[in-house]
Amino acid sequence: MTRVAAITGAGSGVGRAIAIALVQSGWKTALIGRRPALLEETAKLASTLNPHAAVRAFPCDIGNHDAVGEMAKSVVQSLGEVEVLVNAAGTNAPHRSLEVLSLQDYREMIDTNLNGAYFCTQAFLPGMRQRGSGTIVNIVSDAGKLASPKAGPAYVMSKFGLSGLTQSINAEERARGVRACAIFPGDIDTPLLDKRPAPPDGNARSRMLRAEDVARCALLAIELPSNVIVEELVVRPR
Repeated sequence: MTRVAAITGAGSGVGRAIAIALVQSGWKTALIGRRPALLEETAKLASTLNPHAAVRAFPCDIGNHDAVGEMAKSVVQSLGEVEVLVNAAGTNAPHRSLEVLSLQDYREMIDTNLNGAYFCTQAFLPGMRQRGSGTIVNIVSDAGKLASPKAGPAYVMSKFGLSGLTQSINAEERARGVRACAIFPGDIDTPLLDKRPAPPDGNARSRMLRAEDVARCALLAIELPSNVIVEELVVRPR
């Protein structure tokens, strides 16, 4: 195993938690996201926990197909062929119901939550195929199982699509040594909650999952023997 991982949405929340967990486990780690300052914060946190870690920031708008292609080339040149891809980038909008959802917000959610995962998957899959091994973890949501007004239609559509992408990877690529896992968390206490029409208070957040909880699930899917595929994990707070 080459032990190189690429994580989208690595500047905060679940993406940051997974990146830090992988660095602590000795992986060379590519941090991918739109905001360079937040990626550098993640890199510093990770380096504090593992001073010998090879961790690099790769700012990129993953909704831009050409930008993803260039980013993927830079990752491979800098760290080596990617063995693990984690699609953790996700967004929503305060005005999210069908009645008020704007075209701009709709497109941003589809680009970030679904198109970005597809573009990154297509960018790193050829190397996985050539090597005959690779793991792709998609951070979905319980909104990818059942629609709710809380999530809004664009978010729900993107997450159902991400679930379908995961199934398609396993259907087409498992014979070539590539596996995919879709993780469906319930509510997680991350900065994304601040984009809700009415952000939850501290008491509500205290009962939610932590980003680190989801990171442990991602590592489970990644570190299992290569002959095992965890296709789906549904994770909820107790």
